[in-house]
Order: sequence, then structure tokens, then C-alpha cells
Amino acid sequence: MRTNPHILEINTRAWLKRLERRHGKAFTLDQIPDSYWTEIKALGFDALWFMGVWKESPKGKEIARSHPEVLDAIKKVKPDFSVEDIISSPYAITEYVVDETLGGPEALKKLRAKLNGMGIALLLDFVANHTAIDAPTVDSDPDLYITTGKTEPGVHKDWFFKNKNGQYIAHGRDPYFAPWTDSAQLNYFNPRTRQVMLQNLLNVADQCDGVRCDMAMLSLNKVHRDTWWEFLGSDMPKEEFWSQALTAVREKYPEFTFIAEVYWGLEWDIQEMGFDYTYDKVLYDRLRFSTPEDIKAHLGAEHLFQMRSIRFISNHDEEDSLKAFGKEKSLAASTIIATLPGARMFYLFQLLGRPQRLPIQYVKDLFPVDKDVATHYARLLTIASAPEFHGGQWSLKETRPFAKEDFSYKNILAWQWKQRNTGKMVVINYCNQPSRCRLPMKSGEVPNGVVKEEFSKEQITVTPQMRTEGFVLDLKPYESKIFTFSL
Repeated sequence: MRTNPHILEINTRAWLKRLERRHGKAFTLDQIPDSYWTEIKALGFDALWFMGVWKESPKGKEIARSHPEVLDAIKKVKPDFSVEDIISSPYAITEYVVDETLGGPEALKKLRAKLNGMGIALLLDFVANHTAIDAPTVDSDPDLYITTGKTEPGVHKDWFFKNKNGQYIAHGRDPYFAPWTDSAQLNYFNPRTRQVMLQNLLNVADQCDGVRCDMAMLSLNKVHRDTWWEFLGSDMPKEEFWSQALTAVREKYPEFTFIAEVYWGLEWDIQEMGFDYTYDKVLYDRLRFSTPEDIKAHLGAEHLFQMRSIRFISNHDEEDSLKAFGKEKSLAASTIIATLPGARMFYLFQLLGRPQRLPIQYVKDLFPVDKDVATHYARLLTIASAPEFHGGQWSLKETRPFAKEDFSYKNILAWQWKQRNTGKMVVINYCNQPSRCRLPMKSGEVPNGVVKEEFSKEQITVTPQMRTEGFVLDLKPYESKIFTFSL
């Protein structure tokens, strides 16, 4: 993949359901018309993350179809929904084999070959923390899990379920939330658990070019200990599972890509273990809830950290960007993430303008495409695919007030990319009010001749006054401008 790659997340089963409606027939992974791949390649995507291809959990489906939170969330958006359109969570995995409804392993193999032939990497899911409640090992090898054997837990009884042999096994959980009742919690203080999960990871690595590791921080030694200390019967391992796992996979596949979903300020810890990219949830939250000055402060972090962060404003877990941000703000936020260093992740339903999120267990997500949103992303992704955004040098720019006591310049974010004799200047008014600033130019950064604005195609002739005093920019609420110039 390029430096600062563009990654597209696809909710596999929900997207295939849309294609089925459009074409009047069902598709497996290897039967998807080539026109879709051509279109995705034209948008400049380096990798496709197919979320949810592994074997479906029958028990997980049963739980989802009766779960009050899942049903209520669907009902709010689709009052006339059918439970037949609810599947198990893609993160309740029984085994890492492609589901037969998607064409099985052979279909995935053909899809990967096709994408790789177009220069597109294939990314899949890996869930280290837990398995599905009905994974074969829950009954055959319960010691892989957090368990009290056949003795009922003395505390937190609601965290546990019984397997077929009457042994108590914990549900997977995030320590800040209730247990996931469709899952079984693995015990990472058991060396055999690590061996089994490493083999699962190697199996996945045989089938794709990279993985997105779900809730990666839950498998860290200290997090695992703090979450399950009452039930762990052995000492904390000296080495982290991820350090062992990434080393083993890269011995076989040196260029394999690892992406971590990680929170709680543990991003740098995970990066130091070898992950290529970690979720930048801090940026997401600041884009959604904070001020431009807070966003700018976050972008002042160490450059290596920036390069190994993955930026997003939408994915299968978060509320859809149109609902979370509002339309104008979401499009401005998309320009921000598309032009920063690091990986840039987009959700297919985000590009199509889905108005609001539905649970990932619901596959009949047949919303109409928002043409304005789709057009915006087609233009933005084309602009952001320019070489300067992938091989250039990035720097945060200072904005200054245009006039005394005009503080609207603080609403404007600006940064520059330079590659050889070409520069890109990104300027965004991240505010619901008009804003104005003066953008000074340092020695060696003064544009020559004509400056082109990429969205409007407007051309601006650089004057001697602009060279000495800087550019004056008047921006509408949430307006973005990307300038191309020669140095």
C-alpha cells in the first residue's frame, strides 16, 4: 500500500444484500461484477476491509434475533423489519473459515487474486479477545477460556454461562460495559490459548494481506489482568501476545498489515509492539465534539505517531457521520481525515450517504444513495490521491487574524504537503460561522505563478502583496479549500 493509504470498510453481508436487490440475484464474493472493483480502484483505494466474512454463529444469530437492544435499534429506523434479516454479530466467530453463503474459502481466494491483480490489498477481521459462544472449543477445550470449571462463580455470576458439559465459562467483555452474551472470553494467561489463537491468526494471514484486530487492547497483559483478576489462576506472562503474534506472522509474511482497534490512551503501546496503524479515536471525538484549537493540538503529536494512526469519521461501530456530525460538518471532517498523515479509513455506507446507523446484525440496509454526498466523496478521494498526499512532507500551518479583534481565524485549520517542487495547501473552516484568516508563507514556501483551488477549479494569480503579507481567506461555514501550487 502507499504511504498514507486509503482503506475502504465494507459491511460484507449488508453490501451483498444491496447488490442482490439491484441485480435481482444473490452474489458470492467471487461473483461480484468487475464494474464495482473498477469504480473502487478509480477512487484510489489501496485496501478493502471486508468486515464479517467468517462462519456465522447459529447461537449468535438466535441471541441477536431476541436481543432487546438490537431489536429496538432496528425498530427505530425500520419499524417493519423482519427478524429473518438479522444475523449473528460478525464478531462472534466460531472459526476462521469463510461462510458458505459467501462462497466459502475458494470464493475468497478468487476475490483476493482479483483485487491483488488491481493493486488492492484484502483486509479481514481477527478477534483475539473472545470466540462465539458456540465455537467448538467452548465444549472441547474449556480451559482455553476464563472458567471456574463446574463450580458456580462466587461473584459476577451474570458474566458466565454453562457449556454443554456444565462448565462455567465467562462471556467476553470490555471492562466498562456489560458482557457480550454471544461470546466466550479467552484466557490469555494460559500459554495454550496463545498457541491456539496464534495458529488462528496464521490461518487468517494465509487468506489475506492484513487484518483489523478487534478491541486489540483487551488482550494486553495488564488489561487482561485488571479485567479478570478474580478468575486468573496463573501469573502474568512476561511477553505480550501481540509481540509474539506479529513476529510469527511477519516471519512468514513480512509485508502483512496489522491494524488495531485500540482506545484508552494505549495506542502508542500497541504501535510499539509492531502494529502498522492504530485507531485515532481521540481525533474522531475532537472532530465531533471539540473546537478547532483542540483538533490542532492533537495534530501536534509526534510525527511517527501521526503516520501510524488510522483516521476515520465513520465505521460499523460509530453512528453514521451524517447523523453524528450533520451534513456540512461531516463533509468538512471528511476533508480533514483525507488529507492528514496516517491511514485514511472510509466506510462504504459513509460514501453512499447512509442517514443513520443500524446494528451490524441487520443486513437489509437498503437506504437510498445521497447523490450530493457520493459526489463529494468522489471528488475528495480523487484530489486526496495526488502523489503529494502520499509521498510528500506534511506540516501544520499557522493561521493569523485578518484584523484586530477578529478571532474567527481560530476556527480555521490549515496544513501543507510538499513534494519536490509541488505543494498542496489544505484550509478548512471547521465552524458553523463564516471565518477569515491570513495565511502567512515562510521562506521556501511561497507559491510561484498561479494557485489552483481543487474543489472549485478557481485559479488565483500570486501577487507581490500576497507573497509578503500572506493569503487572505474568507471561508463559509464548514468550507474546505485545497490549493495546488508550484514552488
